[in-house]
Amino acid sequence: MIIIMKPGASKDSVQYIASYIQEKGLQAHVSTGSEVTIIGVVGDKTRIQGDNLEIFEGVERVVAVTESYKLSNRKFHPEPSTIRVGSYEIGPRTLTIMAGPCAIESRDQLMQTARGVRAAGAALVRGGAYKPRTSPYSFQGLEEEGLQYMKEAREETGCAVICEVTSARAIENAVKYVDMLQIGARNMQNFELLKEAGRAGLPVLLKRGLSATIDEWLNAAEYIMAEGNENVVLCERGIRTFETATRNTLDLSAVPVLKEKTHLPVIVDPSHATGVRAYVAPLAKAAVAAGADGLMIEVHPNPEKALSDGPQSLTIPQFQTLCQELKPYALLAGRQF
Repeated sequence: MIIIMKPGASKDSVQYIASYIQEKGLQAHVSTGSEVTIIGVVGDKTRIQGDNLEIFEGVERVVAVTESYKLSNRKFHPEPSTIRVGSYEIGPRTLTIMAGPCAIESRDQLMQTARGVRAAGAALVRGGAYKPRTSPYSFQGLEEEGLQYMKEAREETGCAVICEVTSARAIENAVKYVDMLQIGARNMQNFELLKEAGRAGLPVLLKRGLSATIDEWLNAAEYIMAEGNENVVLCERGIRTFETATRNTLDLSAVPVLKEKTHLPVIVDPSHATGVRAYVAPLAKAAVAAGADGLMIEVHPNPEKALSDGPQSLTIPQFQTLCQELKPYALLAGRQF
């Protein structure tokens, strides 16, 4: 449930109700907006069943929340969240670009890419040190060696760095080197991994599962947030449908739907969605027009020789061109880029 306070309700009234809820063994999440303060209640509601919260001083009304996700719910937190990653922000005022290779193959490959994407305007360098592949015989990543290269890329370029994690051990290693953790599509409902990521202390990028509904996706985010980490960013990367012209089907309708349902930032990955280099730029522009807070773009200095996802990766010059083309879209959306 949520408790909506009257406009101008005193801080003492808000604190009294929050303390009352906590004394009952529930969690109270206070969200202070420009006009109204909301107190979200999480836990076993039978503990306050029959309590007339409506008559408490400063309360305007009490509203039941029927969705199973609470902390990620916009009803709990009406204002859109801004998530800080390193020295950068992901939220309603910015268009945050994450770019880099699908897999870190060598120091030279990553550093060359990091320099190129930073010069073009990327805020975060992405790179895969742990690669969950469909085939067990495909390249699985450099693991901690790759993470060390990511730290070096951050130190040289000033970009924040993000890497996918696939296990508790990967998280334990990654937190020593990167600024943000990524949970990939295959692990969206790996609930133990989500809990570990929530306890890691770093912002988390959560990709949509291959066939996940939006509500399932938001419940996955809830697992991370329930561990005390509210710094979650959602990433639409296409879903599995009957269509074979593209690798997946990019669900751009998810962006406005999520903006209505959750306060969490939403970015779009057109590279994994399409699997085709030629489609990345037009869908990146469409994502910005749809209201996305950022983009994740795969970039490789020599896609023809990439060990993972070469056909969908842009070259560094192609990425630089795309960033220039995105600037008027960001301006129209009222975002800094």
